[in-house]
Amino acid sequence: MKTTTEELYQLFTQHPIISTDTRKIAPGSLFFALKGDKFDANTFAQQAIKAGAAYAVIDNKDYALSEQFLLVDDVLTALQNLARYHRGQLTIPVIGLTGTNGKTTTKELINAVLSQKFKTLATQGNLNNHIGVPLTILTIDRTHEMAVIEMGANHQKEIALLCTIARPTHGLITNVGKAHLEGFGGVEGVKKGKGELYDYLAQADDAVAFVNSDDKVLVEMQQARTLKNVIYYGKNSSPDNLVSGKLLDNSPLLTLKWHDKTSSSHNVQSQLTGSYNLDNILAAICIGRLFGLDSDEINQGIEGYQPKNNRSQIMKTATNILICDFYNANPSSMFVAIENMDKLQAARKVMILGDMFEMGAESAVEHTLVIQKALGAQVDERIFIGKDFSSQQTEVDNTNLIHTTFYLTAEDAMIGLKQNPISNATVLIKGSRGMALERLVELF
Repeated sequence: MKTTTEELYQLFTQHPIISTDTRKIAPGSLFFALKGDKFDANTFAQQAIKAGAAYAVIDNKDYALSEQFLLVDDVLTALQNLARYHRGQLTIPVIGLTGTNGKTTTKELINAVLSQKFKTLATQGNLNNHIGVPLTILTIDRTHEMAVIEMGANHQKEIALLCTIARPTHGLITNVGKAHLEGFGGVEGVKKGKGELYDYLAQADDAVAFVNSDDKVLVEMQQARTLKNVIYYGKNSSPDNLVSGKLLDNSPLLTLKWHDKTSSSHNVQSQLTGSYNLDNILAAICIGRLFGLDSDEINQGIEGYQPKNNRSQIMKTATNILICDFYNANPSSMFVAIENMDKLQAARKVMILGDMFEMGAESAVEHTLVIQKALGAQVDERIFIGKDFSSQQTEVDNTNLIHTTFYLTAEDAMIGLKQNPISNATVLIKGSRGMALERLVELF
C-alpha cells in the first residue's frame, strides 16, 4: 500500500531529518531514494536502513523489504509534497528571492541582517532548485521566526513550481539578465521565468514585493502585474523608496551611506567588493527596515557578513589582491564585473576572464561583446581563457589587443602565468563554474 503525504508527515514529525545520500546518513532520519541521471537510489534503500535511517522512501515495490520501506508513486514528488505540507503548518514570514545575478550574496546579506533580531533560517549554499528548496523548507522548525529561501532556475515554470513549495510571503528579484539563455530561450524567456515570482505574489492580498526602483526592467515587470504591496529601494533619492543609498568608497571594499524615510543617514563598511553589490546591500537594508530593525542592528549585520564561496571574495596574497568571483559567470555579471574593475582605484589592475557556459546559439556574440567590453576598460592587462573566448579573438580589432592574452584552456593559462608571473596587482578572476578557475589562485 502506498504511503500518503499525511502519513509521511506524521513520521517526519518523529524523525525530522531528511537524508538523500547514503554516504551521509543521519541516524534516525528519513531517507528519500531520489533518482539521478546515472543512478536509481532505490537500489541504495537497504543500505540506508543499515546505515541508521529510520525509514526509506522508495518508488519501486521490488525494494520494499519491510515496514521500514515506504512506497510512494514518485520519490521526488513525495519530497516536494512533504515540504508543501510542512510549509502549510508554518506561520512565519518567508522571503523568496530569485534573479540572474546576486541571489546568493543577497540571501546571505538578508540573513545576516535579520539574524540580528530574529532566529532566521536561510538556504544553505546553493540548495535552490526543485530538490534543494523542499529540503530547505523541511529544516524549518518551531523555533525559527524567519526564513530566506533562494530560488534558482534555468527554464521557465521552475520558479512557479518552487513558489508552490516555499509559498513566499515576501519576494525579491535581484535583476534580470543574460544567463541560462539556452534553457530559457533568450532574454525574454529569462524575464518571464524570473517574473513567475511576481506572478505568485500577485495572487495574495498581503504578499509584499521588494523592487529596486533603479532597475527599469524590474519596475516594468512589477507594474505589469497587480502586486498590491510594493516596497521600493534604490540608489536614487526617490520619495517612494523605503531605503536609498549611495557608494562612498570602493577600494576595493565597499563603504556606503544609506537612509530611509524616517531617519538621518548612516555609513556602513562592508566586507564585499564590487560596486554591483551596492544594490544587494540596499535590498538587505530595506528588508531589515521593513521588519523593524534599527540602524545599528542593520549595520552590524552588513559589517559582519564575510563573503565566501568565491563570490566577490577578496583574497590577499603575498604579492597581489585577488577578487575571486569564479563561482559562476554570464554576460550580465561579466559586464558589471568589468565596469567595477574599470572604476576600481588600484595601482595595477589585471582581468582574467573564463568562458561563459549555457549560452546556446548566443555564445559567439556574447563572448565577443565581453571581449569588446573588457578591451574598453582601464586595466593594465587582460587574459581570456577558454575555447569560446579564443574562437572570437579574430572578431575584434587586433590593434586593441595590447596587453591582452588568449589561452585555450585553464591548463595553458597556468603554464603562461608561471612563465610570466603577475605581482603587485589587483586581479579579477571570473568565469563559469565549469572552468574551475580556482586552480589559478595558487599562482598569485
